[in-house]
Amino acid sequence: MDDIIIGHTRNWIKDVVIGCNFCPFAAKVFKKNIYYEVVNSPQILNVLETLARNFIAMDENKERKTSLLILNNGFTNFRSYFDLFEIAQALLTKEGYEGIYQLASFHPLYLFKGSNESDPSNYTNRSPYPMLHILREEDVSMAVDNYPASEYIPEINIAFTRQKGLIYMKTLLENCMR
Repeated sequence: MDDIIIGHTRNWIKDVVIGCNFCPFAAKVFKKNIYYEVVNSPQILNVLETLARNFIAMDENKERKTSLLILNNGFTNFRSYFDLFEIAQALLTKEGYEGIYQLASFHPLYLFKGSNESDPSNYTNRSPYPMLHILREEDVSMAVDNYPASEYIPEINIAFTRQKGLIYMKTLLENCMR
């Protein structure tokens, strides 16, 4: 089952994140430097233990540029997921990883603050499963510094999703699950 979940996630990265150019830096990392781990426990403590283990594993393996923790059980409610994400952020700080790693959040029902369910821009952070994404801060900084007008990426992504529309974005995400 984990292989299927990872396959769906890889489809999403390839077809949505890279295909829509939501993250212009993802294609380079996608080929070889992403670690995927399916977390089957719905318990916050177990997710946080897995997150902490991944911080250590990334410390020990500099080739691992990013890790995706895919939450297969639980956290289907966006609010409960976001509570977990805030706790994960606090753990990152508590463990002394602020400035070394950063977390990004993805969820099937992602909803930006001030947005509504029918805004296609939510699909820039919608994924097949709830996920915690660990990135190396120095890699992110280097990529952003070397990308022209990187500060406009969110605006470009919002315009793209709104131009494509809700049905297109929803179908694109659903197709990742095949």
